[in-house]
Order: sequence, then structure tokens, then C-alpha cells
Amino acid sequence: MSDAHPGTRQRALVLVVLAACVALGPLSTDVYVPGLPDLAGDLGASASAVQLTVTACLVGLAAGQLLAGPLSDARGRRGPLLFGLALYTLAGLLCAAAPTVALLVGLRAVQGIGGAFAVVIAYAYVRDRYSGSQAAAYFSLMLSVTGLAPVLAPLAGGLVLEVSGWREIFVGLGGLSALGLAGALRLPESHPAARRSRAGAREIATVYRRLLKDPVLIGYTLTNALVFAAMFAYIAGSPFVLQQMHGLSVQQYSVVFAVNGAGIMAAAQIGGALVGRLGAHTLLGAGVVLSFTGSALTLGVALAGAGVGPTIVALFLMVAGVGLVLPNAPALALEHHGANAGAAAALLGCAQFLVGGLAAPLVGIGGSYSAVPMAVVMAGFTVAAVLTFVWCTRTRSAALRQTRSASTGGPCPAEDQGVVQACGARPLQS
Repeated sequence: MSDAHPGTRQRALVLVVLAACVALGPLSTDVYVPGLPDLAGDLGASASAVQLTVTACLVGLAAGQLLAGPLSDARGRRGPLLFGLALYTLAGLLCAAAPTVALLVGLRAVQGIGGAFAVVIAYAYVRDRYSGSQAAAYFSLMLSVTGLAPVLAPLAGGLVLEVSGWREIFVGLGGLSALGLAGALRLPESHPAARRSRAGAREIATVYRRLLKDPVLIGYTLTNALVFAAMFAYIAGSPFVLQQMHGLSVQQYSVVFAVNGAGIMAAAQIGGALVGRLGAHTLLGAGVVLSFTGSALTLGVALAGAGVGPTIVALFLMVAGVGLVLPNAPALALEHHGANAGAAAALLGCAQFLVGGLAAPLVGIGGSYSAVPMAVVMAGFTVAAVLTFVWCTRTRSAALRQTRSASTGGPCPAEDQGVVQACGARPLQS
């Protein structure tokens, strides 16, 4: 495989396959969320137990990335990607046959590991070719395509539940992953042998130690993870709040969930159009504030017992902010780490899914007949995200001052773009 400029058709293939890989994350949860109450009844499990199937998948998505990232830095992107998609396909089909919730939890962890390879390599693939505002714009474009997943997934899940059951949803996930595998077989390699690192245990540990010492990377990674956790509190809690507490049917809930997914997609498109003018850092801050505002309103509505309408509006605002956070945080976090894009993306994704995995059981502990536990968890994570972003902003400013001092003249152009990068750095082209 070469790094030559692909044609228009191949560019479209790359975009669709990478977006599909990233979509495995939300698809792994969103498509069967409407069926969580039915799943609990079928397997004789509690709400908290079935929410652990969400957590197990997220933990697998987190842990798997720590291996997938440095492995793809050393072996290239294509081979590990094919392995991950094959593992995800197999695990999905086994989930469909799980007889107990305990076995389903274990299989969901394996499925998450397969998805981890796909997600982290998709991010690294983009970083192999772009940086700075161009990377943020491409991530926004990917999220616009990926945004179809949370829009269509709950609708598809609700339709499947109407005619069959939750097991058929996992059969569908396995089939979709198999299609992604077929597309990935045609992807070009983006990380040539000349740029690859070694993948021994000592080398991997050294890379991670170096990455963990970068405060800019850590700041953006934590900001991203905390907002993502608030979204997963919504994913885990909203089917019980809106269906059991407010009386929405599976189909009505699926429509609400799909509208919120459309909010993510719309925010990503708006952000992609504005990133060149406002900068990724500014748009990230706007997304954090919007998610915090929606979470605070959700808590206020829950405490006031204001009803289903205000609850849905508040949740929409919170989720829409995610559409500004998810494209811009990775672009900023990976900016200085092109040589180890896989490992850096692994840290980003590991934190995202690990912290997100904590949200689901926290919501479940509070019970399934009140919106307050979900709203409290959402508000807590978004408050932490605001504080982390403030710290990240100060850290970024210090990094920019150091960059300016080290440069030979004039302010760093990256400051005007809102992207932390060395003066004179040029985006990598595909």
C-alpha cells in the first residue's frame, strides 16, 4: 500500500469506512438502548445489571485502545483494523445467543475490544494525513457521517424490537461490522514502514510515559472524556426515565433519541464550517458550555418535576454540545503527536470510554423511576469538564508563549487559528 493521493472514489471510500469505524462506538450502545427494559425482563436482570452491558462494552473499548494504538504505530493501520473488525463481528453474533446477563456482559467486553481497534485506528488514520484546523474539519466531516448512527440506530432498534427482539439487534451489529470489514480490505495503508515505531513492551511503556507528561494532551483528553461521560449518563438513564417514568413507547423514545442524534450531527457540521475562522479551541469551549447548560437545565427540570417536554429540550441542548466537543478535542489533543498518533489516540479513546463507562452504573444506582440520578451524574461530569477546560486553556496559553519564545520572530500563527502547534508546522496532506 502507498501513501499516494487517492482518487475521488477512493477518498469517499476512506471517509465512509473511517466514519463507520468511529460509529461502532455509538452503534454498540445506541442501537439496543431502546431494548434495555425488554432485555432486563427477558434475562430476569435488574436495570443496573443490564446497564453493566453498556459499561462492559465501554471498558472493552477503553482497554483495547491501549493495545491497538501502539500496535498500529508499529505494524501499520490496516492489519490491526481488519483484526478489530473481525473480532467485533464474531462477538456481536455470540452476544445474540447469550443465555444470561453475566455471559452477555463478558461478550460485550470482547465486542468492545474489537471496536476499540476500529475507533483508535480511524483517529490515527486521519492524523497520519492532517493536522491542526484541517484535522478538526475532517473530524467534523467524519462526525457528520457518523452522526447518522445515533439518528438511525435507535429508530432501527425500535423497529427491530417491534417485529422481533433484542437478540436480532446484535445479529444486525455483526452484519454491519462485516460490511465494514469488506470495505476496510480496500483501504490504503496510511502509516508507511519508514515512519513506524517498535512495539516492544519497553518501547510502548516509554511512549505512554512521554505522552502522559504532555499537559496539553492530558487537558484535552480529560475534557473530551468528561463530556462523553455525561452523554453516556444520558444514554444509560434516558430509556428508563422517558419510557418508564414519562410513559413514552419504544418508538416514541427512538424518535426522541434520533432527534438528539441529529443535534450532534448538526453541531458537527456547523463546527466544521466555522473551525477555520474561530479555531478548534474556541469551538471546543462552546461545546463544553452548551453541554453544561443542558445538564444544569435537566437537573432543574427533574427537581421541579416539570414534565417530559422540558426534559427533552434540556437533553437536546446537552447532547448538541457533544457535536462540538468530539471533533475538536481529538484534533487538539493529537496535534503534537504525529509520530505516535496511534498511542496518543489510544489515550484519548481509553479515557473517553473508561470515564464514560463509569457513568452508566452511577445512573443505575439511583434507580430507574426518577430523572434526578441521571441529571445529577450529567451535571457533575459537565461541571468537571468546564473546570478541566479552564485549566486546559491556561496550559495551552503557557505552551503558546513557550512556542513563541522559541520561534525566531513574530507571534505564532497557530494562536490565531486556535490550535496548539509549533510555528511553521504544515498540515499533512492525504
